[in-house]
Amino acid sequence: MTASNTPESRPKTLVVHYSAHGHTRRVAETLTRALGADAFVLTPAEPYSEPDLDYNDPRSRVSREHVDRSLRHVPLVQDAPDGFTGYDTVLVGYPIWWGEASWVLGDFVRNNDFTGKIVVPFCTSFSSPVGASARDLAALAGTGDWKPGTRLEVSTSADGVRRWLEGLGVAA
Repeated sequence: MTASNTPESRPKTLVVHYSAHGHTRRVAETLTRALGADAFVLTPAEPYSEPDLDYNDPRSRVSREHVDRSLRHVPLVQDAPDGFTGYDTVLVGYPIWWGEASWVLGDFVRNNDFTGKIVVPFCTSFSSPVGASARDLAALAGTGDWKPGTRLEVSTSADGVRRWLEGLGVAA
């Protein structure tokens, strides 16, 4: 084994995600397996219930948060995994809510230093594109080499993941 291939010298990759209905989780699991990466699930301190996530009900939690930005602070059980500073590449996954990254990502992005890290945002949505969500997260973070975000299908394959990352110039 050459020095460049030792476990200590290989770039460490982390796949971070929040999933409201399981779609982002399935994509994150594919990424984690395809890359041999570590995984970290963003967990709201006050989890969203199914009624909370009813986008069609103006009284639901997400609908109220959508209308009133002051309600969008979503504390997390843990802001980052232990050893976060040791990761070189961080893939960040989230659902799109009204054209934006789920606000569950806010504390994770604000409370961590991405200096020296490549950050690759990805979203899931039935119909919405990534839009400005990745740029907005990068601006919120203020540090890190944020790549353009993309929308990934739940059915994304390991080969599709590798091609996508290679297109961004990120080693897979």
